[in-house]
Amino acid sequence: MTTNPIFDEPPKFNRITLTAISSDENEDWLHPVLEIFRPQPLPQLLKKSRLYLVPSSFDDEFDPDFAPEPTSAQDLPALDEWCTNFARNVLEVFAGRRQPAQLIKQFHHRIFSELVKNSGSEKEVGKIRKIHMSEPLDGICETTVTVRFGARLRSLVFRFEGIDNRWLCTALTLL
Repeated sequence: MTTNPIFDEPPKFNRITLTAISSDENEDWLHPVLEIFRPQPLPQLLKKSRLYLVPSSFDDEFDPDFAPEPTSAQDLPALDEWCTNFARNVLEVFAGRRQPAQLIKQFHHRIFSELVKNSGSEKEVGKIRKIHMSEPLDGICETTVTVRFGARLRSLVFRFEGIDNRWLCTALTLL
């Protein structure tokens, strides 16, 4: 508290009027020294467009209420581990070391029947060397696996589609 009686009470303001001088939001930063302290605008994140596939039907006819529904890759298991396990299991089926029926839920029924025909066609289980995956659309994975059978290199090519909340193999070829 001061001894001067003039300043004992705080001043009272009846009203404060703020008037906008300019509508330019950058006007406060026009001074050259203040320019270096101007806040940087936040980058706007672009949303990735979600382009869904039309599920492979293989000329199957479905009731519209029960037709397969595409699923986004974000809602499905991670592809790295999924493709590695799938390729290993398929190579074991080709070598006759695994029953094809263990993989029936991962295949479209037409592709599964081709797998059953080719089961046991190889003499040994191939060794996976490299796996190359690409996702051309959301919910589609196309994979090429380089496989060594003894002294020979071959390729296992397959395609997954995200259908009904699971990865479904819709193409499989051992070259």
